[in-house]
Amino acid sequence: MASVEQVIAGREIVICAGSGGVGKTTTSAAIALGMAARGKKVCVLTIDPAKRLADSLGLKELGNEASKVDPKLLREQGVDPEPGGELWAMMLDAKETFDALVARHAEDAEARDRVLNNRIYQQISGALAGSQEYMAMEKLFELHSEGRFDLLVLDTPPSRNALDFLDAPKRLTQFIEGKSLQVFIRPTGLAARVASRGTGVVLSVLKRIVGFDLLADLSEFFTAFSGMIDGFQDRAHRVSALLGDDRTSFLIVCGPQGEPIEEAVFFHSKLVENGMNFGGVVVNRVRYRLGTHQVKVGDLAKRIDAEIDDGDLSGRLARNLAEYDVLAVRDQKNIEQLRDAMNGEPVIRVPYLDTDVHDIAGLCQINQFLFTDEEERVRQATS
Repeated sequence: MASVEQVIAGREIVICAGSGGVGKTTTSAAIALGMAARGKKVCVLTIDPAKRLADSLGLKELGNEASKVDPKLLREQGVDPEPGGELWAMMLDAKETFDALVARHAEDAEARDRVLNNRIYQQISGALAGSQEYMAMEKLFELHSEGRFDLLVLDTPPSRNALDFLDAPKRLTQFIEGKSLQVFIRPTGLAARVASRGTGVVLSVLKRIVGFDLLADLSEFFTAFSGMIDGFQDRAHRVSALLGDDRTSFLIVCGPQGEPIEEAVFFHSKLVENGMNFGGVVVNRVRYRLGTHQVKVGDLAKRIDAEIDDGDLSGRLARNLAEYDVLAVRDQKNIEQLRDAMNGEPVIRVPYLDTDVHDIAGLCQINQFLFTDEEERVRQATS
C-alpha cells in the first residue's frame, strides 16, 4: 500500500477533508512537516478553533499570514530538512480574508472603505462569504497564485457535512447572481416602486429600534458593492476551478468506527461525481491486531503470570488485551469494508497512539506511518 509521499507526488495542493474530530489538523500538520523534511517549501493552513496547530509546531500563535517554523526547533526534534525544505503555517481569519477580497475588487479606496466601514457589511460579511469554507478556498487560491510554496496543505474547517466545502464557491456565486441581491442593486418595476414608497414607514420604525438609519446603510452597502459584482463572480469561478485542477488532490481523513467510515465512502463518491482528484484515505487511531487469532483470557493470564508472577495483575492485563483485540477486530472489519468501497484506492492506517499529539515529536511519530508502506506500518504498530 502506497505512502502519503507517493499518493501526493506531483501535486501542489493537498486538501485534507472529512468530518470533525477525526484528526484532520494533526494529519495536515504531519504531512506538511514530512514534505518539508523532504526538501519542499510547504505551508499548512487551518481553521482550528482549538489552535492545536500552532501548539504542535511550537508557535505562540498563528495569524492570517504565513509564519515560518523555526528550523532550529525542527532540528531539536530530529527533523533536518533537505535543501530547500521549509515549513510554514497560518491560521485563517475568515473575516480578514473577506475584507481583503473586498479591497481587491473595489474600484477605488473610497468604494473599499464604504463597504468595509458599513454596518450592514460588518454584520453579514460572514454569511456573504459563504461561511468559512469559501474563505479557506479563497486564501488557498491566493497563496497558490503567488507561487511562494511548492506545496499547500489545507486542513478544512470542522463541519458536520464535508460537502459544504465543495459547494462553498457555488453558494457565493448563487448569492451574487441571485434575484434577491439584484433587486437591491438594480431595483426595477414593482421592486423600485416598493423601495421608493412602501418601506419608508417600516424603516423609520426600525431606525428608532436599532438606533441607525437602516435604509441609508443598505443603500450605501449595495451601491458600493454593485461595482464589485463582476470581480467576485470571476474570482469565485476561478476558486471553484482550482478544486478540480490536476495540481489539487483530496485526502479523506476518518476514524475506524462505522459512522466515520460510511461518511468517508460517501464523500469519496461525491468527489468522484464532481470530477475531483482523489488521493486516498488516512484512517486515524486504528487498533492493529497483535496476533492472528483471539486467545482465551484464562490462557493469556497464565502466560503473562509466568513472566511477572502476579496473578491479579496478570488477570487484569489479560482482560485488557482481550478487550483490545475485540476493538481491533472491529477496526479491521470496518477498514476492509472501506477498502472494498474504495476500489483499490490507497488506505493508510495510523495506529492509536499512547498519547495525544501536541508537538513536533508527535507529528514525527505519525509520519513514521504516513511516509512508509503498509508492510512497515504493520511491523511498527505491532512490535
